[in-house]
Amino acid sequence: QVQLVESGGGLVQTGGSLRLSCAVSPSINIFNVMGWYRQAPGEQRDLVASITTSGRTNYADSAKGRFTISRDITKKMVYLQMNSLKPEDTAVYYCRAERNFDVPYWGKGILVTVSS
Repeated sequence: QVQLVESGGGLVQTGGSLRLSCAVSPSINIFNVMGWYRQAPGEQRDLVASITTSGRTNYADSAKGRFTISRDITKKMVYLQMNSLKPEDTAVYYCRAERNFDVPYWGKGILVTVSS
C-alpha cells in the first residue's frame, strides 16, 4: 500500500529555513517522479519542485535558488530544503508520487507558515 507522510513543517520567520521530509512507502523506486506541491488558502495546488528516478530536478520559478529537492532511496525519504523563506511561501505543502499508468499519490499535507 502506498503511503506518503510529510513532516517538518511549522512556523518560521521571514528569511528562515525549514526542511520538509516525505516518508515513502513501500519504496521510492516504484515511482517515476517524486514532487512537492503547495496550496495557499483560496489558491490552486501548484508544483514547487520535482525529482525523477534519474535525479533530474525541476523547480517552480518561485523556488529556484531558494529550495532544493533531494531524496534518499535507501531511507525511502524525499526532502525539500527551503531557505530564505518569504511570507508568500505560506501554504500547505504536499508530497506527491507518480508512476506510469497510475493516478498520482498524495500525502495529507503539512502546513508551513512564514511570519513577516
